[in-house]
Amino acid sequence: METTHDYLFISLKLLGALGLLIFGMKMMSEALQKLAGPQLRHVLAKMTTNRLTGMLTGTMVTCAVQSSSATTVMTVSFVSAGLLTLAQAISVIMGANIGTTLTAWIMSLGYNVDLTNVVFPAFFFGMVLIYRKRHRYVGDFLFGIAFMFLSLVMLSTAGKEMDLEHNETVVNFFASFDTGSHLTILAFLAIGTLITCIVQSSAAVMAITILLCSTGVLPIYLGIALVMGENIGTTATANLAALGAGTQARRAALAHMLFNVFGVIWVLCVFYPFVNMVCSLVGYNPAATDQTAQLPVVLAMFHTCFNVTNTALLIGLIPQMERIVCWLLPEKEEAGRQELHLQYIQANLVQTPEIAVLQAQKETAHFAERMQQMFAQVRSLAKEDDEKQFDSIFQQIEQQEDHADQTELAIARYMEQVSEDHLSDETKQKIRQMMREVGELESIGDACYKLARTIKRKQESGKRLTTHLQQQLDDMMTLCDNALTQMNIIMKGHRNEHDIRDTYRIENDINQMRDRLKVGNIRAVNDHEYDYALGTIFADLISECEKLGDYVVNVVQARFGI
Repeated sequence: METTHDYLFISLKLLGALGLLIFGMKMMSEALQKLAGPQLRHVLAKMTTNRLTGMLTGTMVTCAVQSSSATTVMTVSFVSAGLLTLAQAISVIMGANIGTTLTAWIMSLGYNVDLTNVVFPAFFFGMVLIYRKRHRYVGDFLFGIAFMFLSLVMLSTAGKEMDLEHNETVVNFFASFDTGSHLTILAFLAIGTLITCIVQSSAAVMAITILLCSTGVLPIYLGIALVMGENIGTTATANLAALGAGTQARRAALAHMLFNVFGVIWVLCVFYPFVNMVCSLVGYNPAATDQTAQLPVVLAMFHTCFNVTNTALLIGLIPQMERIVCWLLPEKEEAGRQELHLQYIQANLVQTPEIAVLQAQKETAHFAERMQQMFAQVRSLAKEDDEKQFDSIFQQIEQQEDHADQTELAIARYMEQVSEDHLSDETKQKIRQMMREVGELESIGDACYKLARTIKRKQESGKRLTTHLQQQLDDMMTLCDNALTQMNIIMKGHRNEHDIRDTYRIENDINQMRDRLKVGNIRAVNDHEYDYALGTIFADLISECEKLGDYVVNVVQARFGI
């Protein structure tokens, strides 16, 4: 009875240690992503010029954030945001699989080295830094790594306390499996996959595997089968994250799964020779019973050899993988859709705040493009004489105005959700700027709609602008279009690449033309060149164009943080 009670207590300690391990790794990963901030996304977006640099980038980022799931989900988000092509994403995912092998080496170190001397100083300095807000993310990172190391110490201690190697029931249970049978290997592979899918942490499954192997009760062949299952199970995170995302994002997640499944298939074909080769690299004899201390190293070495070899085999076949996933997940026809469709934001796609902000920036830039397209429709409306065509263009403008209102609300709500997370000061500032940008962009939509309504009022009154007035209005609209073009150039690029004075010069030209046309309009009405009603319509059109120019300046100022 006492033995049962002891095992229950140790099992609870084991579960607590696993929970602490998952929490520590999550805390460390998030702190590193916040520390890296925009640099992390710039690295992923720019260092993927070819498949080799993409693979190295995925390896480097995963080693930094200690989470292949985080890197993969970020990559899926980039594909969704249109920043990475599918081929680039596949190369990054391959690198992420190599980078995640560092976690296994850290864990094997935790089972062979006493880490308690590192843990407690890390907690102390981490707490000091957390209270110093300027360095709070460094403190979070130290806390995360201390929790991770402490959990490894607890797991190692719990494993020794369980004394499984002297428990006949457990020893006989694992001994009953035929390690020379591929069916047994497949069964443990399935178990590893299932557990990883459930706990959503390959690190936890790796820790359990190392624990069982280090006690000597789990044969190395079965432990390696669990590790292979963990490689497949870890792909569930990205696939779940991409469920509600666009087709390209789901293709990237599927490519991750196919990559790992292919690796497992070829390893199964040469399983025993490959495992024996890995064992020989670290000087371990699979038939020996007195080398259990080396088993964590064997598992880490297998994990590394598996992912490196798999990447070496498949990195030259990325175009073929891309064609396969495109064939498995064809693009859905979306013709005729009239409801609001955000191009870059996938609200239900799990991601880090930094990536969410990047997606919102892309969506805001796309919003700005749509506002210029809406203004182009207004210019077409001003020159249209055919009644049916006029009504058709006006309805399109009405629909665009409605979509502008919805887009503003959708981006703002998305930013509100992101701002609920712990963010860096730079990211908070970017969110505030984007809130201003979308508000002013919606005002541009309102100005376009008011212009369209004024043009419709002119059409319904039966009045026509004189050739001179039509030319003046066209000149004013050309200036407004130039302002919108400059705004879109700035929205797409980096602030330091542009000069805000270009926008101010166009705005000054619009104001001067407004004043000149206003004076000329009053004089022409007084001279009876056209009636007062037509003069009022023309004045309203010019005034609304000038307001649109003001909104453009406000967008650019928000972009520059002024």
